Amino acid sequence: MFLNMEEFVVYILFSEDYNKTYVGFTPNLIARFKSHNSMGVKGFTMKFRPWKVIHVEFYGSKSEALKREKFLKTGKGRAFIKQLITG
Repeated sequence: MFLNMEEFVVYILFSEDYNKTYVGFTPNLIARFKSHNSMGVKGFTMKFRPWKVIHVEFYGSKSEALKREKFLKTGKGRAFIKQLITG
């Protein structure tokens, strides 16, 4: 039996050149990363290229991934991201 389960990735990007972070989620990390780094022609991430992926988390549902993405954009989430960057 085949189950059609889609996996979602919450990711954190970091621009060393500009000391900026970006949090997002997607079902296709590779395509989304390419979009952030080279394909997009407008938006926040275009201004601060190049980006590198510094953290990923996998979720079984879109709602779980969205909840985690929203958390990472709060004060506690930003503190977690800062710890990732500074070690």
